[in-house]
Amino acid sequence: MTSGAGHEPASQADRDAITAQLGRAPRGVRAVAYRCPCGDPAVVQTNPRLEDGTPFPTMYYLTCARLSSRLGTQEASGVMQEMTERLGKDPALAEQYRKAHESYLAERDAIESLGTEVSAGGMPDRVKCLHVHVAHALAAGPGVNPFGDESLEAAGEWWKPGPCAQRHSPQA
Repeated sequence: MTSGAGHEPASQADRDAITAQLGRAPRGVRAVAYRCPCGDPAVVQTNPRLEDGTPFPTMYYLTCARLSSRLGTQEASGVMQEMTERLGKDPALAEQYRKAHESYLAERDAIESLGTEVSAGGMPDRVKCLHVHVAHALAAGPGVNPFGDESLEAAGEWWKPGPCAQRHSPQA
């Protein structure tokens, strides 16, 4: 693993899996930041800017369709509003979330600064995208992003049914 802290370059097989997961070719991929227990990429690290120069502040992008679906169900339940409310009531949680934001910015700026304090997923004042938080939690490891950790725990063992990317080899 050579691209970043614990990240590895995306191989062509990884890119094919990511394309199958997303239903489209991935954009701005720097590295595989986390692999699902099935072996497929589940989170990619992206460049701070896309190939055309457009800023892309979502440094960690969740590609696993099965996990994305489970997070969509969590989001639909209104959990993000409850998480945001907890930030106003729990100073320790708010501080941990602010540190996650600062860590995210520092890592992104080490690649390329976008000249902004905007990170992703509503950090540091609100929670607006569980996909971003779980991607960050998987890439950074436990204890960095509290809402990513919490949402990941609630998602359960998403990988158990097998790989979420179905790749078919051409038949002769």
